[in-house]
Amino acid sequence: MEVGAMNHPAADAVGEIRWMSELGLDFIDLTLEPPGAAPASVDTLRIRRALEEHQMGVVGHTAYYLPIANPFESLRRAAVEELKLCLRKFAEIGAKWMNIHPDRHAPFHSRSFVIEKNVESLRALLPVVEETGVGIMLENTPGDFNDANQLGEILDAIPELGLHLDIGHCNLLVRENTANEIIHRYGKRLKHVHLHDNKGGAADLHLPLGTGTLNFENHLQVLKSSGYDATITLEVFSPDQHYLAHSRDVLRTVWNGQTSAGRKRGELACACV
Repeated sequence: MEVGAMNHPAADAVGEIRWMSELGLDFIDLTLEPPGAAPASVDTLRIRRALEEHQMGVVGHTAYYLPIANPFESLRRAAVEELKLCLRKFAEIGAKWMNIHPDRHAPFHSRSFVIEKNVESLRALLPVVEETGVGIMLENTPGDFNDANQLGEILDAIPELGLHLDIGHCNLLVRENTANEIIHRYGKRLKHVHLHDNKGGAADLHLPLGTGTLNFENHLQVLKSSGYDATITLEVFSPDQHYLAHSRDVLRTVWNGQTSAGRKRGELACACV
C-alpha cells in the first residue's frame, strides 16, 4: 500500500511534490486544474523531473466540476476535450491512471439523460486512453453516484473504465456507508482510493482520520481483504501538515494491523488534540 496526498490547485506543483516527499509520502495525487495547475499551461517536464528527483509516484486527478453531462452540447464537448488534454498531459508526466467525476448537473432532465451523457463523454475518451496508455477511472460522488447500483449504471456500460473509490464520500448523504458494498461488487475494477473523515450528512469536511464518524478501520479491513494493495490518497485539507502526518501514521498503523480497532479509535484520535 502506498500513501499520498493531493496538491492544492493554486500552488506550484513542484513545491507540493517537495513537501510531500519531506513528509514521507509515496506519491502525489496530482489535480490538473486552475489556477496553479491548469492543463493547458502546466509544465509537465518540470513536474516529471521533480517526481524522479524525489522518487515519488503520481496518480492523475481532474476537476470535479467539468460538465460532461451538460445539456448544452457545446459545453459537454468542451469538457470532453479538456479531459483529452488532461490524458495527454498525464502521459507526459508519467501517470498510469486519471480520475473523472460523474456529472449530475442537468436541471429538468431525467436520470436516464444524465447517465447517457456521462457514458457518451467517457466513451469519447477511450481512443485517447488507447493512444496514451493512461487509464480512466470513475470516482463515486455524494448524491447520485454513491452506491454500487448508481455507479453500475456507468461502470457496467463501459468495461474499460476503472473505479476510484472515495471512502469519505461513501459516508455522505446515505443511511450507512456504502464503501463495503461497492468494494464487494466492483473491487476487481478498483484502481485508486481516497480516504478522509467526516461526520456524515452533507458536509464533505475532509477531516483527519479519527476526528469524525467514519469507521475507516472496518473499511480498510474490507479493502485489504479484497486484495487491494495500491495507492491511497489522504484527502486531509488543512494548512497544518501535522493533521496529514497524523492521518498518514494512523493509516499505516491500521493497514499493518498493529493495534485493535477500539484502541485506534480511542487513542489515535486523541493525538490531534
